[in-house]
Amino acid sequence: MKIARFSHDDAIMYGIVDESDLVVLAGDPMFAGYEPTGQRVPLADAALLAPVIPRSKVVCVGKNYHDHAAEMGGTAPEEPLLFLKPNTAVIGPGDTIVRPSLSQQTEYEGELAVVIGKIAKNVTAADALSYVLGYTIGNDVTARDLQRKDGQWSRAKGFDTFCPLGPVIETDFDPASATIETRVNGEVRQHAPLTDMIHSVASIIEYASAVFTLLPGDVILTGTPAGVGAFDAGDIVEVEISGLGILRNAVRDAR
Repeated sequence: MKIARFSHDDAIMYGIVDESDLVVLAGDPMFAGYEPTGQRVPLADAALLAPVIPRSKVVCVGKNYHDHAAEMGGTAPEEPLLFLKPNTAVIGPGDTIVRPSLSQQTEYEGELAVVIGKIAKNVTAADALSYVLGYTIGNDVTARDLQRKDGQWSRAKGFDTFCPLGPVIETDFDPASATIETRVNGEVRQHAPLTDMIHSVASIIEYASAVFTLLPGDVILTGTPAGVGAFDAGDIVEVEISGLGILRNAVRDAR
């Protein structure tokens, strides 16, 4: 089931994708369930938004593919390397990534995103997937020059617009059967099976929930494969995961 958050007739709604229509729901399905209102909106008439606005945080995992760790000049850590993005970094499909004036090297990182569906604290890997509402696509946009300069990642990863998410949440998804691909202006820059992840979704949830409580709506970005690189104003960045769709964003410089 594909869940969309969208705007239509100056209202923000939730719906289930049914071929070319959206079946409008009574509220956020994370809290209100899947009660239909009886209204249907053609997908062509809706503007898709970020499918979730994290209630508290975006939890990210660094260097979770061996090839990416190598291209960053090191080996993959033995345990998940966690950092956070603020929820103010989130934008949706079709929104614009803004390259900040403070950075001269802003880069894409296409990633699988996991949406938490219920409160999770100290969960085991065996139970972890029962806490997942579904999956979507993320782009862990990074000011690479600031990341190197600062030595820690909060500023480099946390600018407004640095966490595109979308286009929808898929509740029935198996990462083991999917591939991820990132393109800039149609040119393939990243391509890998999600099975190349070092730490699985379940093990990441176990590890993260031992540190801090995961709340409904929190998002976990699971790491990026090799091939990260810079983009410029005017570029179009697309991240595609088979079964989840395409997350497409244009880029501009800060005004």
